[in-house]
Amino acid sequence: MNLRFAHKKTLIALALATALPLAPMAAHADEAALEQRLNDLAAQVEALKAELAATKMKAEAVEKSQTEVAESQARTQAVLQAEQQRSAQTVFTGYGEINYSRPIHDSGKTQADVARAVLGFEHRFDDRTKLVSELEWEHAVVSADDQGETAVEQLYIERDLTPSMKGKAGLFLIPSGFINPNHEPTAYYGVQRNFVETAIIPTTWREVGLGLSNNFENGLTAEYGVTTGFNLNNWDFTVDSDGKNSPLGSIHQEGQLAMAKDLAVYGALNWRGIPGTLLGGSLFTGGAAHSQPGFAASNAKVSLYEVHGRYNPGKLDLTALFARGTITDTAGLNLANAGSATPVPSSFQGGYVQAAYQLWQSGDYTLSPFARYEQFNTAKTYEPMPAGLGISAGPEQKVTTVGANFRIGEGVVLKADFQRFTQNRDLDRINLGLGYSF
Repeated sequence: MNLRFAHKKTLIALALATALPLAPMAAHADEAALEQRLNDLAAQVEALKAELAATKMKAEAVEKSQTEVAESQARTQAVLQAEQQRSAQTVFTGYGEINYSRPIHDSGKTQADVARAVLGFEHRFDDRTKLVSELEWEHAVVSADDQGETAVEQLYIERDLTPSMKGKAGLFLIPSGFINPNHEPTAYYGVQRNFVETAIIPTTWREVGLGLSNNFENGLTAEYGVTTGFNLNNWDFTVDSDGKNSPLGSIHQEGQLAMAKDLAVYGALNWRGIPGTLLGGSLFTGGAAHSQPGFAASNAKVSLYEVHGRYNPGKLDLTALFARGTITDTAGLNLANAGSATPVPSSFQGGYVQAAYQLWQSGDYTLSPFARYEQFNTAKTYEPMPAGLGISAGPEQKVTTVGANFRIGEGVVLKADFQRFTQNRDLDRINLGLGYSF
């Protein structure tokens, strides 16, 4: 037992003697391996950082690209919406009429006529500015050998200056009477426009100029401005002159190379303070000679005023209007053309009263009979002339019209009427008409 124990002790001593020198070497090896691993981990961390940075840059680039795409799409959508809005703000309009007229005492003069066809459009540039335009064709065919006519009826820009004031510039209708500002066939009774608002107030009367309008809270509307005027140099003294039918209609310029040395001013007031009631009037005045060399009426001035009223509380519609025009300094002009068939009158006037009643209505159909009496004179007076050269006043024309408007919805109207002329019964006639507006 002692020997075996001694042997074990010897072996243990030998093992310890062998192991003790090797221990520092093992510890050193472990530290080196650990340091290597730490270095490897640091390299991996740096690689991960670099990869993460690259990934972040890619993500930012993708996000930027997506943002740019979204912004581009938004801009495109905004442009499309703006174009759609602009398209929606361009509105086409139009009106027209086809008439049939049969003289009672001379049926051989019966006529059918595409009296007029008008196309227009309004374009709103923004919520305060718009363009208004109308092109008109009369009597179906326009050529050198036909009686048709093509004309620009309106062409102006209008701007809302304040909530209650508007301004406009261009070729626009003069606010005189009922029909000149609102001359669509759906806006008046009878197949044709009444004589007073055709012979005394020319239709459709437009001028080039500047205008303002105000709407007041008490129901009053005021319109006023400066425009071109009439040109008396264009008066035709021959027997077939339009001056016999409409003195001002024969010398208005319609914006066609209009002489503008002498300008005119206009003003109009309309009051609608009571529902169903309209009271108003207008005045237009300006020079008409334009300083033309040798013209015998160098101080000629044209003035036209009118007053009107309408009472339309419901089914009843009562209307009245009176208009009077004057041309000054005409004696010398008539003397220079003594003996002519159509001298220049110094005054002309007319008026009418009208009553209409909505007799029947069913759905979109409305029947409204009416009656109108007119009295007018396109040559009421002439300026005094030397003895023996005096000019007699023209005849008083008196016309009674009875008929009915049959409306189909808001845009189409069928019309029929009978007209009796007191001065010349040969003009008595039956009229039929179809009109529309949109």
